[in-house]
Amino acid sequence: MRRVLTALAALSLAAVLIPQSAEAQSSGRQGGQQSREQTPDQGTSQRSRQVRIAPLNRRANAGPCPYVKVLYDAARFVELADFNRPSVAGVGFTGEIEGVTADCVYRESDPIRLDFNILFNLGKGPQASGDGRTYRYWIAVTERNSAVLAKEYFDLPVNFEGQTTASVHQAQTIVIPRADATTSGNNFEVLIGFDVTPEMAEFNRSGSRFRVTAGQTQPNP
Repeated sequence: MRRVLTALAALSLAAVLIPQSAEAQSSGRQGGQQSREQTPDQGTSQRSRQVRIAPLNRRANAGPCPYVKVLYDAARFVELADFNRPSVAGVGFTGEIEGVTADCVYRESDPIRLDFNILFNLGKGPQASGDGRTYRYWIAVTERNSAVLAKEYFDLPVNFEGQTTASVHQAQTIVIPRADATTSGNNFEVLIGFDVTPEMAEFNRSGSRFRVTAGQTQPNP
């Protein structure tokens, strides 16, 4: 489904966010977090390590890609029974944006097509009820170090399937129109984050954190 977002700032730009159907979910503690060494007899064609997110293919373009980053204040999602007295026993559902890989292509006056993959690690604490949770996250296109040009929200339904953790990959494509051929990807920044409450954002800003396994065995500061 194609959504067109109206530009808000100087370059008269818009962003089109196109959710991709490619999505993989794995439950349990192993999702995307372990490396595996290959023995010499497994052949030179196999990689020696298993990366967390497969890198996207590099494609030639007319300029640099927009800078893509996870906003620190919204990089983690932590439900707490009491933010004034945070404790492992009070943790509900949790989440972390573990990583992002991105690549872009544009030529002449064509718009910038930005493809990226996001890895989410999710968890259930003692206060989490049910086996599923629909998280929400957003993607924003900004003029570099300036105004937000476009922002879109996405639902991330997760079924823990009886486990306490789950990992989910999501692929997204953003198309950023350019005013003319001289407008490069350097003019833009793409930010990603969870849709968090003010209390969650302040908790993240303070540097306090519970990892996705909080409350399951022992706290991970």
